Amino acid sequence: MPLSDTPVPHIIRTSNEAVKGNKGLKRILLATGYSFSGLAAAFKLEAAFRQLLMINFILIPTAFFLDVTSAERALLVCVVFLTLIIEIINSAIEATIDRISLAIHPLSKRAKDMGSAAQLLSLILVVLVWLIILL
Repeated sequence: MPLSDTPVPHIIRTSNEAVKGNKGLKRILLATGYSFSGLAAAFKLEAAFRQLLMINFILIPTAFFLDVTSAERALLVCVVFLTLIIEIINSAIEATIDRISLAIHPLSKRAKDMGSAAQLLSLILVVLVWLIILL
């Protein structure tokens, strides 16, 4: 019986089930396909991911035009790229909580708030690193 209030219309094999038992190149190819599916879902379903992607498209090329060392450039790029990673993790947490139940629950709120806090901290990190390197 599903834990959520809504019935599950169909069962989908998870990526873990499809990859399990496969070895070598086939396993890598299947896992890569599921990763690209996750990226596509984030782009299609998450406005925050698309907004961060636009910021990345601006800041990452900008980092290559700045007069900074290679290490500083790498740091500028990495902290901006980190926001996309955190957003995907945050979205995965939110989707998992919503899959379990849409009912309001303190633990669900805590999980979603903590995911959001992780994203906020990554954005603060971007601002701090860029300011420290550029000023």
